[in-house]
Amino acid sequence: MIIVPLGVGSATPTATRHLSSVAVWREGSVYLFDCGENAQMRMLQGGLKRSQIDCIFISHFDTDHYSGLIGLLSTLQLQRRDRELTIVGPEGIKKFVEWNFDFANIDLNYELNFVEVEEGFEEERVVDEDEFYIEARPLNHTKFCIGYRFQEKDQPGKVDAEKAQEQGISEDWQYKELKAGNDVELDDGTVVKSADIVGHPRPGDSFAYITDTKYCPNSVKLAMNTNVLFHEATFSESLSDKAEETGHSTAKDAARVANEAKTKLLVITHFSARYTNEYVLLREARDDFFPTWVATELRPIFTDPAHEKGIIQPKVYLKEINQDKNKGNNNNNGGSSSSGKNKRSRKKKKRFRKRKNYSGKGKKSRKKYNKSNDSDSGRKRKRRSKSNSKKDNNKNNNGGNNGDQRQPKQITPRTPFDDFDRF
Repeated sequence: MIIVPLGVGSATPTATRHLSSVAVWREGSVYLFDCGENAQMRMLQGGLKRSQIDCIFISHFDTDHYSGLIGLLSTLQLQRRDRELTIVGPEGIKKFVEWNFDFANIDLNYELNFVEVEEGFEEERVVDEDEFYIEARPLNHTKFCIGYRFQEKDQPGKVDAEKAQEQGISEDWQYKELKAGNDVELDDGTVVKSADIVGHPRPGDSFAYITDTKYCPNSVKLAMNTNVLFHEATFSESLSDKAEETGHSTAKDAARVANEAKTKLLVITHFSARYTNEYVLLREARDDFFPTWVATELRPIFTDPAHEKGIIQPKVYLKEINQDKNKGNNNNNGGSSSSGKNKRSRKKKKRFRKRKNYSGKGKKSRKKYNKSNDSDSGRKRKRRSKSNSKKDNNKNNNGGNNGDQRQPKQITPRTPFDDFDRF
């Protein structure tokens, strides 16, 4: 399961943030949670195919959470989609979609399956498939709002192949029956029990999407033991009164939910436009719950860290430094450079400057040529060249010694976004 944030802004878009939308990719299918303005454009930029969308989940009827829905459905119509599309949301979502297409006089080529959730419900499985289910619970906002949990069902345990062969299991259908939890009877009448061959079931990945809500117990229930909790952090703690008034959460509230739910990773999103630097909110959340990330648009988040293996690689590879070799090289380089400078200084021709004196009347007067003055100036130049060559030698020698003590370059790791393959 891969989570791709498409928009992390709240209420109004900014130059760097788009409106709320999150795409969950699982085995070739895309599940879209909220569909803010420009959601389909961000899908294109992130490498997600719009034709792979199976379900769209709308949390509530604030325009920043559903303003891109009609445009996305129209694009699927132009792409000649023929598969059914499921739309889950509060009661009234069906009326809203049908009115827009009736007004535009558009007949869709594909069927829309609406799952409307009525206000006042406690818990409901809005989608229930063989391998996963999606649970919905009401949140605490100024208007009716829904939170979602994407939960994969437990997967069968691993089959001990060596033990199975020892007990006479050889055919594929026998392995499938054992993995499904059924016992297998062999030709000689012996029964091979599934519990003896198959290990314990493996828990599936989980993802919780909680937005536009104050702290409430349902948030903790949705996020309980999840791999990734995608929680809003609209305000900082200094604006907790504003958050209470508008029905939003602070970064501290998101960390509180993560702590009580014992989630593995908290990802904060839905930032107010007043925060040009969202890392202020990250600092507050990490004070209470350290494994916290900032949702970055189009940067994928893996529910299983094992899937990221091989993606994060260092950009700089450090080599072992041999101090003895470096010392010898530095000393040799220092001697050669100083000798080269001495040769250059010897080859330089002596130049004598003609000193110009000006009399009080403005007429130029020249001093007579004096051999003693020329010899003195030549000696001074030689002394200067010798002193400069000595300084160069000292610098090179010191540079060689300091080079051994110099620390190696720091490795800058690559982010998962650097090698983000298209789906």
